[in-house]
Amino acid sequence: MANKIYSDANSALDGLLKDNMTIVSGGFGLCGIPELLINAIQKNGSKNLTVISNNAGVDGFGLGLLLENRQIKKMISSYVGENKEFERQYLNGELELEFNPQGTLAERCRAGGAGIAGFYTKTGVGTVIAEGKEHRDFNGQTYILETGLTGDIAIVKAWKGDAQGNLVYRKTAMNFNPDMAMASKMTIAEVEEIVPVGSLDPAHIHTPGVFVQRVIQGHHEKRIEKVTTRTREES
Repeated sequence: MANKIYSDANSALDGLLKDNMTIVSGGFGLCGIPELLINAIQKNGSKNLTVISNNAGVDGFGLGLLLENRQIKKMISSYVGENKEFERQYLNGELELEFNPQGTLAERCRAGGAGIAGFYTKTGVGTVIAEGKEHRDFNGQTYILETGLTGDIAIVKAWKGDAQGNLVYRKTAMNFNPDMAMASKMTIAEVEEIVPVGSLDPAHIHTPGVFVQRVIQGHHEKRIEKVTTRTREES
């Protein structure tokens, strides 16, 4: 079996990045985001990117860095809060946005990775989400057609991985990462720990190595997106 481990994010992305490409990115908010790979994409400077991700990070971190660097021309996403630059660019007509209900976005990526061209869902019927989409009735209920999504490359973040690309995610990082890892023919994963081949219980592997082509290990900031505290009660 080929060794899929690369020394760092720059080498793992070498030869893959170009202008006008589509990048699928895992994570939710700042949880489980491939921050090292995003930083390398920023340094590369590729432009006019379409990015498929639940959201666009925050100002100054995550995908927010690519927005600030004017590298993204279109976001296909679900949640756009917590990012003032995203709001500014969108309201000024500088950024295209394809909005999706959160479950629909996850299923579109899962469907794309599974080779499913499209599926019908009731979510969004009767709203602006349904405008221009095919409608069809099943058992007296109206559904709309949503298409599968794939990218030129996918970048994901995992807890553990091995040299064959098998991945295990931890807790909330299970959010979009498993679906995004399938939605491309070239998937790059950054992991917190690289373990020996054979040490992962096959029953606990979330993304099999067949979906992953390159793996890097790195240290991550693990920022808290929003800190909420309460006043300590006096005894």
